[in-house]
Amino acid sequence: MVPSRYVKHSPATKESVFVQVLVLGDIGRSPRMQYHALSIARHGGRVDLVGYYESEPHPDLLTNPRVKIYPLAPPPDLLRSGSIPFVISGPMKVLWQVWTLTRVLGYQTPPARWLLVQNPPSIPTLAIALLVSVLRNTHLMVDWHNFGWTILAGTKGRNHPFVKISRAYECVLGQAAPTANITVTRAMKRQLERPPYNIKSPILTLHDRPASIFQPVNSLPDRRDFLEKLPETKAFAAKIMAGETKLVVSSTSWTPDEDFSLFLDALVAYAEGEDVCPLMAIITGRGPQKAFYEERIRDLQQKGRLPNIRILTAWLTIEDYAKLISCADLGVCLHMSSSGVDLPMKVVDMFGSGLPVVAYSGYESFSELVQEGVNGCGFQTAGELAVLLKRLFSPAGSNELRALREGAKKESDLRWDEEWDRVLGRVFGFVD
Repeated sequence: MVPSRYVKHSPATKESVFVQVLVLGDIGRSPRMQYHALSIARHGGRVDLVGYYESEPHPDLLTNPRVKIYPLAPPPDLLRSGSIPFVISGPMKVLWQVWTLTRVLGYQTPPARWLLVQNPPSIPTLAIALLVSVLRNTHLMVDWHNFGWTILAGTKGRNHPFVKISRAYECVLGQAAPTANITVTRAMKRQLERPPYNIKSPILTLHDRPASIFQPVNSLPDRRDFLEKLPETKAFAAKIMAGETKLVVSSTSWTPDEDFSLFLDALVAYAEGEDVCPLMAIITGRGPQKAFYEERIRDLQQKGRLPNIRILTAWLTIEDYAKLISCADLGVCLHMSSSGVDLPMKVVDMFGSGLPVVAYSGYESFSELVQEGVNGCGFQTAGELAVLLKRLFSPAGSNELRALREGAKKESDLRWDEEWDRVLGRVFGFVD
């Protein structure tokens, strides 16, 4: 429980609640931080949302008079191109971020009562946020989505000097910085309470829940209309509606913590089976490894390794993405969790749309989201995923798939607004 000195109780102060929400990433691809901003504004608070403006944010943020967006200047292309060795580009990028964060948080934005910061990235976010909160008498709250050093270890290895520095930095700042903390899972909360973090400030768990834009499809005509309108599906709409082709959707940031080779290998193994149902797989998102996997998909198709399987990559608006997953037959999640204690937001959105999932399950917090055989199924290898696809899309598996969809629809009843009010509404003084 957050100490009472940090809690506003008087309804008369609601309009004076002013929160800065900081994400050192693309605002439009940071749904949880956008939902924080919308929840605060919904209760009458004011929000300054700070981050990179690379893709379109949630439409309600753009029209809400209580929300003001402060875009951060992105690092120069030279620092992001990969043409400079990481030992040089990494520190230079951090210096650029220190300057832009200090300028926006310290000079361009007015002082706020709270500064809510997404972690990771922790470098230099936590240090600058701590400095600003001390100088401006602002309460600092850290929303732990994952651990930054474990993500870096995924590409550099756990023994890399920068990884060791990152881990020490995150532990020290985690102990020193926050007035309060939020975690996405109970497992993450337990880790922060133990060595090497040993965080003593209050830690609350706020599970991700779907926003109102993610809803189960209302009717078959609605599903048909959307599939016939969307460019990626219109040529296959009739077969999808007839059940002759199954629509599978996956969302990714195309980063190393989601090994899409596993999905492609599973599709090859699925296609080699007898009397399997044709599939259409749509993979949405942007990221650094997208071109690599698109080339591999083309190679598999040209070699005839994917008969009766159509794979498309797409970048959709949030409205079209929400409708797409509500119209799909199955969602696939390859999130592997660098820390073992975070959870993929994409599965939350799929459940919000009443879509059952098959998801990589090899990490501690998996069961906090997916209930095996109730709203989804877990796998850890390409072979296991191929078996699941064959089973669920076979005539004998139709009842199981229908039961999983019912479980996903029940999960969709748990919404972000209710979860946020229960956990953070009282902290910010919106709920007595």
